[in-house]
Amino acid sequence: MPEITVVGLGPGDFGLISLETLNILQAQPRLLLRTAKHPAVDGLVSRGINFESYDHFYEQYASFEEVYEAIARDCISRAGRDGTIIYAVPGSPQVAERTVVLIRDLAAAAGIAVRIMPGMSFLDILFARLGVDPVNGLTVVDAADIAKLPPSFHTALVVTQVYNCQVASDAKLSLMEYYDDDFGITVAHNLGLDSEEIRTIPLFELDRLPDIDHLTTLYLPRRTLLKPDSPLAPLESIMARLRSPGGCLWDIEQNHSSLRRYFVEEVYEVLEAIELADADKLCEELGDVLLQVVFHARIAEECGDFSLQDVVNVVTEKLIRRHPHVFSDITVQDAAEVIVNWDKIKRREKSGERPGILDGVPQNLPSLMRAFKLQLKASKVGFDWNNVDPVWDKLSEELEELKQAVAVGDKPAMEEELGDVLFSIVNLARFFDIEPETALTVTNNKFIRRFAYIEDWVKNKELDWKKITIEQLDLLWNEAKGSETK
Repeated sequence: MPEITVVGLGPGDFGLISLETLNILQAQPRLLLRTAKHPAVDGLVSRGINFESYDHFYEQYASFEEVYEAIARDCISRAGRDGTIIYAVPGSPQVAERTVVLIRDLAAAAGIAVRIMPGMSFLDILFARLGVDPVNGLTVVDAADIAKLPPSFHTALVVTQVYNCQVASDAKLSLMEYYDDDFGITVAHNLGLDSEEIRTIPLFELDRLPDIDHLTTLYLPRRTLLKPDSPLAPLESIMARLRSPGGCLWDIEQNHSSLRRYFVEEVYEVLEAIELADADKLCEELGDVLLQVVFHARIAEECGDFSLQDVVNVVTEKLIRRHPHVFSDITVQDAAEVIVNWDKIKRREKSGERPGILDGVPQNLPSLMRAFKLQLKASKVGFDWNNVDPVWDKLSEELEELKQAVAVGDKPAMEEELGDVLFSIVNLARFFDIEPETALTVTNNKFIRRFAYIEDWVKNKELDWKKITIEQLDLLWNEAKGSETK
């Protein structure tokens, strides 16, 4: 079977080539170089190793992608004709080498084997010089592909193939979509050579450097996710510290799943503060909810999913899109029309994402809230009564069916019928524009207050709960109710 062996010439002088690669280069007569503009090539010449290079392809084609495709096709053609070839690339074949990817794809279809030998990469020298550990997050991208980076990327960045000032200029403009103009970047030139030079400059000066060539690499540290003057920046910084090595062991161990219950608890504490009309408590509890948002965003950032700035950007853009009557020339008559427009825009944004009418209602919502949202979605397509009278009738019907299930002692039926009663009550609440979860929360808090009144009375009288009759307790309950009314 024809075979292409791909080797790396290392990131610098000939001494950085592996011994295994050297043995292959000396043993095989057909050696093709992606480019002879590499410091290790002098070592090939001095050892009498013959080769051909594809440097002339760079003059024949208009873009680097066309050059890479032409090189890959030629390698496949030569392997098919000669049986075995050696293809050598700068650095490591497995790092930022587009031609190797293309060769592997074409070879699979042509029935040609591809053997890739490990080699030292320019990244190894870069990491050593800058003291960078890639385990903390790193993205490597060809200068021509910077614009393809997702908006949410937030790792440190290495830009390769910065061949000349024109490429540097294009790269600068693309990078300015992600970084401030004066963001400090590191320019590494001639890594591994005696003439090696590493300097840090503001991004806007990149294409003004006089010595940019094929041995130029850029390193950009992780972006600051929020501007230093952002009100969220201190909180984000504290959370990053807590999650970093040497931070808080508990915070470091958390993930999205483990934090779920805390998020729910904090939201309900906000609702309680609103119910109590306690501004100080509300301020504190909103801060706790915000902490949960920052916590989740930090975890997502560490996983490479999104950043806190992305969270802010997404909701900002959503608010602008869904309020065209404020941010564009759309006009509305009243709040009801605002809601109609909001729903239309939301459906358009989610088209294809939620094929079912009831999709999008989270399963983990409290049951009353979930029932309310399910009914609301169904009502928007006409699955609803025109007035509240049939709702009362339905509630009476469900109560009667519950009584029948209780009468025969059918436990599963009792559970089902009680669920139907609750679902009907939620429907009733919806017709009166009452959010049932909030209504029940108000009643729960009211029950706590009134029971505390009874508890204090019993404690002050130094009485035994077991000796108090239900009639006495009922009187105390009415007293508590009366005192609230006053």
